[in-house]
Amino acid sequence: MHTRPVIGVPTQTLHTLPGIPGTMPASWVMSHRYIRVLASLGAVPIMIPLLDDDADALRGIYDTMDGLFIPGGADIDPASYGAERHPRCEEGDPPRDRVELSLLRLALEEKKPVFGVCRGVQLLNLAAGGSLYQDIADQFIGCIKHDYFPFDGQYQRDYLAHHVDVTGETRLGDIVGSATMPVNSMHHQGIRDLAEGLVATAYAPDGLVEAAEGSGDHFLVGVQWHPEVLIENHPANKRLFTSFLDAAVHYREARQSDVLAS
Repeated sequence: MHTRPVIGVPTQTLHTLPGIPGTMPASWVMSHRYIRVLASLGAVPIMIPLLDDDADALRGIYDTMDGLFIPGGADIDPASYGAERHPRCEEGDPPRDRVELSLLRLALEEKKPVFGVCRGVQLLNLAAGGSLYQDIADQFIGCIKHDYFPFDGQYQRDYLAHHVDVTGETRLGDIVGSATMPVNSMHHQGIRDLAEGLVATAYAPDGLVEAAEGSGDHFLVGVQWHPEVLIENHPANKRLFTSFLDAAVHYREARQSDVLAS
């Protein structure tokens, strides 16, 4: 029996990606980078199809997982959280929203380890009852630039756009071991009202929440930056992944112990 934790990674709909023609067949995809980083650090990653109309199938997939990783991607559709669409909010991927919110709510209830990046921390906040800025530049007065998108070669994905101030005596603070750290920044949406039950653990220089985690023992961590492209030169970002995978192993072992004891 393998000892590597099984980590679920939701996909996204192909046609939501920039430059994809509408004549392509319906497909679900996800960036190689997330999958390869998870695998290289000891996980068994599985890509989760967007079966938003089949709760039983999703539950079956969820039950095979030791942890849930929520990656970056398209804007979250405001209809997914009952808000009117801002003019700068892009089309989004509603089936992905529904699948990720469903899986996150299961993980919150059952305390399965969760790690979210960029869009992932935003979904985590929504699943727990918070809200979002649909466009930071328009809705957050006094903000710095956050949308260093790697389009047309203007910025590299590992470009360190700004630093974040990390809150001490938190899980994130313990993992990164520093009061400040440089991060990349590829988003125009962000956390507005932090959900009850979550704790803000890092802030951008303008005060925007850049990381959040659960207030209990449950490994429930989200960061607004993209640590998957920073692990080689910035060890704190690698520790975010390894701490998540350690938590997934502990979750699986505890679950197996409960089964043997019953």
